[in-house]
Amino acid sequence: MLDFAREAARFAEGKTRKDIENDRLLNLALVHLIELVGEAANRVPREVRESLPGIPWARIVGMRNRLIHGYDFVDYDILWQTVVEDLPALISALEEAAD
Repeated sequence: MLDFAREAARFAEGKTRKDIENDRLLNLALVHLIELVGEAANRVPREVRESLPGIPWARIVGMRNRLIHGYDFVDYDILWQTVVEDLPALISALEEAAD
């Protein structure tokens, strides 16, 4: 989870919300990495998830499900918000949990 989240954050560095629409590779990369974060979250054992209640597990998995099953429509505003607002906090929480 942490590696995928970090990679998505790196890809977004220096980019803007508009870049997601104009750069197809960025678009695909961010969607895929967020899917992978959600897939990894879904595989975290229940007891580990319960020991880290500050991580919004259900929201992370829900985002993955929405991206995977809503392939014909991606709300780029939500994707961008996830990458620039939610990932930094997730990365911090995962780094803290790893220590």
